[in-house]
Amino acid sequence: MMGKWWRQFLPRSAFSQIFLLIACLLLINQIVSYVTVAYYFIRPTYQQINQLIAHQVNFLFYDGVEIDRDNLTVVDALNSKIRQDDMQVYNLQQAKDSGVDRARYYSTLSAQMSEYLGGDSEVRVEQGKHFFIWIRPPQEPNVWIRVTLSSFNEYELSPLTLYLVVIGALSVVGGWLFARQQNRPLKSLEKAAIAVSSGNFPPPLPLKGSTEIIEVTNAFNQMSHSMHQLEQDRALLMAGISHDLRTPLTRIRLASEMMVKEDEYLKEGIINDIEDMDAIIDQFIAYIRRDQKPNLQPDQINRIIQEVAQAETTRCDNIEVTLVDCPEVPMAPIAIKRVVSNLVENALRYGNGWLRLSTQHLPDRVGFCVEDNGPGIDPGQIETLFQPFTRGDTARGSVGSGLGLAIIKRIVDIHKGKVVLTNRPEGGLRAQVWLMKKPRVNG
Repeated sequence: MMGKWWRQFLPRSAFSQIFLLIACLLLINQIVSYVTVAYYFIRPTYQQINQLIAHQVNFLFYDGVEIDRDNLTVVDALNSKIRQDDMQVYNLQQAKDSGVDRARYYSTLSAQMSEYLGGDSEVRVEQGKHFFIWIRPPQEPNVWIRVTLSSFNEYELSPLTLYLVVIGALSVVGGWLFARQQNRPLKSLEKAAIAVSSGNFPPPLPLKGSTEIIEVTNAFNQMSHSMHQLEQDRALLMAGISHDLRTPLTRIRLASEMMVKEDEYLKEGIINDIEDMDAIIDQFIAYIRRDQKPNLQPDQINRIIQEVAQAETTRCDNIEVTLVDCPEVPMAPIAIKRVVSNLVENALRYGNGWLRLSTQHLPDRVGFCVEDNGPGIDPGQIETLFQPFTRGDTARGSVGSGLGLAIIKRIVDIHKGKVVLTNRPEGGLRAQVWLMKKPRVNG
């Protein structure tokens, strides 16, 4: 684990990986190019200049140094032999005043100069307005010879450096554009996949990019079209079945209304069964309606809780309502009311006559909770209860279509919220729903 800590800094996306690969290759290419040019072009140039200067220095000392009335010092005698203006001899103090201390020592050039002059030499290079080479010859260690290279300037090498910089920058930009162009179809594919997973089917994606990406995009378009067609067929089938079932149920209800008084006990049971079947059909219709983009508007969760509690007082006289001050949050009021009603319906169906409704307020969300005092649910089955057509164990009974909690989860997911089921320590089930103050955005 400790040896792989660096992996967390590596890019994860394909775009970043491709761009990093191209950038590294270009950087290596630039370094190799610069080293190659420096070794095979700049270094030979400096060595050639160094060799020419060594020949000039050797020429100064070729026939010795004569000090006479005209040349009272070695410096004067050497300067008298110089026929060009680009070479000057200084004693140690004069060299210091003229800037020899500002010059940079070069060990390679010094070693080469020592070989040419046959003794320990020192070479320094001063870069400024002019390009100076300082040589301390072995023949006279107490003097410095300064050579001005007026026809040569290190800044003349700047076009090479500029070329490498420009080519490197253009290569990096080109690599970035290439990686971005390769990644764009994948990004579109990612957005389209998220949309399909949310129940929205975008138009077919354009077939762009490499051959592999085109094949993947084409396969995705076919999959999206098949899923869309399947979803339409499923909705049409469920809606048709629900519609067709209501016709015989209506006839049965009309027939039950005409039953004789002696069969009143049968009539009441038939009507209750018809109402249960109508409720199940309504749940089927509610589940197959995939309204994934509800019209969210600010509303008060406390208002919805109070309305549902007020409506259920005729069915349960032991309802506790505990409300805290909650701000308005974006929601689809009718859909959230359906969530509260379904949770209350489950609590009344499986509880033992007691029900509690409460609200909560956190910095980034508001929530509401529905609790009952029933037998609760096996913790191992809680996650599966949100699947369609799944009902609780025998402790909670097996009445209904098994779509109530699935509808609740779908509505809460559309609001980017969260629903959690837990067993109460005192007994019973606790359903907690959270709604975000600012709904999160996918992607």
